Amino acid sequence: MNPFTPTFGMVPPYLAGRQSLITSMRRAFQNGPGDPNLSSVLVGPRGSGKTALLSCIGDEAMKEGWLVADTVAADNMLDDILQRTQVVGRELLKNNEKKQLTGIGVGQMVSLTWESDQAETKNWRTKMSALLNELNKTQTGLLITVDEVRADIPEMIQLASMYQLFIREHAKIALVMAGLPVNINQLISHKEVSFLRRARQHYVGRIADRDIRSAFRKTIESAGKRIEDDALSLAVEAAGGFAYMMQLVGYAVWEESGEKELIDTPAAKQGIEEAKEDFKRGVLDSTWRELSKGDKKILEAMLKDQEYSTVTDIAKRIGKTPGYVSTYKTRLLMAGVIEELEGAVFTIAIPSFREYIKNQSL
Repeated sequence: MNPFTPTFGMVPPYLAGRQSLITSMRRAFQNGPGDPNLSSVLVGPRGSGKTALLSCIGDEAMKEGWLVADTVAADNMLDDILQRTQVVGRELLKNNEKKQLTGIGVGQMVSLTWESDQAETKNWRTKMSALLNELNKTQTGLLITVDEVRADIPEMIQLASMYQLFIREHAKIALVMAGLPVNINQLISHKEVSFLRRARQHYVGRIADRDIRSAFRKTIESAGKRIEDDALSLAVEAAGGFAYMMQLVGYAVWEESGEKELIDTPAAKQGIEEAKEDFKRGVLDSTWRELSKGDKKILEAMLKDQEYSTVTDIAKRIGKTPGYVSTYKTRLLMAGVIEELEGAVFTIAIPSFREYIKNQSL
């Protein structure tokens, strides 16, 4: 069975390059309220593995006895969180002898019945507070994870605001969100949730080649196959430090090897070509469509540099001021398309995107 998981949100057998963050989150769930990592934001471009990392963090929380309510930033997300909390916590709530809830019914919609009040007269915050109070009686924490964060979703802002109040009420609660740099920046810049600027921000960027190599080998060998050193080097290079691309490449080269125990170089080369095409359709095409003409002009100017670019060089190249280039550089950084390195140089961050842009410019 193919051990690689090029499906959004699935946790791979070996999560390359994220062990330090996972360890920090595990300790946070062990420490409980007061640990700063319980309010965290995962920031990264498409294909960097944010969704799988969210799932992994949820798994760590459950191992430490926390309940997990997963959602995506969208309309009705608050109701989704409430229902998920009811579902995952129903056994704890039913078994709590001190409970004030008289019943939990599970059908198409999970319902709660309070002793004195009708649930429908209560707002979302009051309902969530009641659930959190019940969970507190069993010393159980609740982790809420939100993927694809967007500041233009009113309920996203409401959740962030209410979360701060739950903390003030001494609830054992955690909030971990993930999103593209531009969307996270818009959220934490929102005047109604300025406290999120103090949340821990974890940049989910490129993974070191040595970690990719190790994860490739461990994944393949644990599933009963081997890979040639040259084939492995080709796979590592093709992954480009991106978690999603690593899973695509791994899946494709495994499939190409068929029933053979050894993944050789021909199988790796063929699999890599198939993975690149999948990555183009799933990541590169959508990224390019969302860029403005100005964004694309800067990226096309960067192609003349072998790897690293500077604001001054790009400004001269396109006949604009450094301030003009800096504006678009910031936009591209927030979108996760480029990354800045030491020495005020920047480069295209998404694997294969440089070659993709060249083809668009022909």
